[in-house]
Amino acid sequence: MDVVTTEEPSRPTPAASTEPASPDPGRAGLGRRLRDATRYALPALAVYAAIRLVSVLTLYVWARNVGTSPLGRLVRADGTWYMAIAQHGYDGYEKTQSNMAFFPLFPGLTAGLDRISPLNTPESAVFVAWVAGLAAAWGLFAIGAHLHDRRTGVLLAALWAAVPHGIVESMGYSESLFTALAAWTLYALLRRHWVTAGVVCLFAGLTRPTASSLIPVVGLAALLAIVRRRDGWRPWLALLLAPAGWLGYLAWVGVRTGRPDGWFHIQSAGWGTSFDFGVYTFHRGQLALVQVAALPLTVVTLVALLAVMFFVLSLLDRQPWQLLLYSGLLLVTTLGAAGYYHSKARFLLPAFPLLLPAAVGLARAGWARATTVLVTVALFSAYFGGYLLLIWRYSP
Repeated sequence: MDVVTTEEPSRPTPAASTEPASPDPGRAGLGRRLRDATRYALPALAVYAAIRLVSVLTLYVWARNVGTSPLGRLVRADGTWYMAIAQHGYDGYEKTQSNMAFFPLFPGLTAGLDRISPLNTPESAVFVAWVAGLAAAWGLFAIGAHLHDRRTGVLLAALWAAVPHGIVESMGYSESLFTALAAWTLYALLRRHWVTAGVVCLFAGLTRPTASSLIPVVGLAALLAIVRRRDGWRPWLALLLAPAGWLGYLAWVGVRTGRPDGWFHIQSAGWGTSFDFGVYTFHRGQLALVQVAALPLTVVTLVALLAVMFFVLSLLDRQPWQLLLYSGLLLVTTLGAAGYYHSKARFLLPAFPLLLPAAVGLARAGWARATTVLVTVALFSAYFGGYLLLIWRYSP
């Protein structure tokens, strides 16, 4: 796709694609443009939905066979915290593990849907996650098609659906929602749609603390545009809007706790999470490789190693710096943090640009080879998702 960024990446011009051209936004009204965009993205949405459906059906059959509720498994662990916030709001600071560690947008959307629809709270949480997953797949497709071609976009969305911890995309968790917001923020940056990038990043900052990896990307892109005197007042607005949600929630928690570092104190004192520059991650990963370890710990270790490998490949492929900076910051904040080793692969779910080298490679390999790879990884993802929710005792 033709790339229009605040800084043109130096990479070879992609070969001309035989795929249909992306619809021209200027040729039709809003309704026609939306229909054309939906039709253009439909293959990616269909493949994403099919992969996730296989995973959810596997969980459903497995759960029924062992006599447990599939829906209950989709809202376990962190999902119960989100549902409690949706039903009762935030607790007091007196609790050891305060639910103020969880950002408000996902439980807020869950609570809103719970109140206006016939769905109960668990069903609302899962529904929000499923819709967010489709929005994320659309955003990934848009980026892949913009940077390369339509086939790459489809495969990028499909690979994200089929990662080992893909079941989380179908759970009452906030990863799908954050990934959707991050993808559309980055797409807006690549297109220099500053106001959109700022607004969407604001909502991302209300979704997960990992918005700390997205906000600097928007801020730096806006600053570069301001220094180069491009696009008038719009980069200034993006610069102001991008951190507003994240900083606003941290400030609110600070007021509630009576200390400016309230959220960080809750994370360290209540949830045992801190930053140690990767010492904890390295130690736990080493143990998983040299001792008999549970399957999820082994998979997390392999995912972490593959994530680093794919980041190096992304550098060699000269991805746009916006994607590289976002992925790099997510890697640093995830692998550099101490605590919850078993969840680190889940925390890396929003690092979707790391999958772009694989999507490009599969697109060049042809549909037969790409389908073979996708079916294989999708089947493993479906099995592993069931294992995480029905055999593994901890959060995915």
